[in-house]
Amino acid sequence: MAKFKYRMQNILDVTEKLESQERANFSLANAKLEEEQKKLQQLLVQRAGYESKLAELNAGKLDLQEIHTTKAAIDSMKVLVKNQMLEVRKAQRGVEMARKRLDDIMKDRKTHENLKEKAFEEFKQELAQEESKATDELVSYTYRIENEK
Repeated sequence: MAKFKYRMQNILDVTEKLESQERANFSLANAKLEEEQKKLQQLLVQRAGYESKLAELNAGKLDLQEIHTTKAAIDSMKVLVKNQMLEVRKAQRGVEMARKRLDDIMKDRKTHENLKEKAFEEFKQELAQEESKATDELVSYTYRIENEK
């Protein structure tokens, strides 16, 4: 019996490996995004702490040095938050790019899998035709032999 061999199997194998790599890249990009968002959240919490401290300082006994230091810390935190927001956006773009590459390679793999499936169906049809032909030849041969007797 003939064995099915897909002639573009090496291309399918390469696309599967590329898909695996892109899945890993996508996972790394997602991890980076989560890390950057976590950093941003921590900075926002820290800034809120400074702002509440400033409100307490303004409400209580006025310590100008402490108020000035806290305002400077808040300004510093605003800059850090702004920079971290840029990092989050950068990480989001990285995730989007990784997702697009993964989608493209997945479509490519699906296309090759569909081509392989069609080739296998054609192979099965050819095999069935060959078996049918062999059966017909065997039947006609036995019929001829019986008629010759």
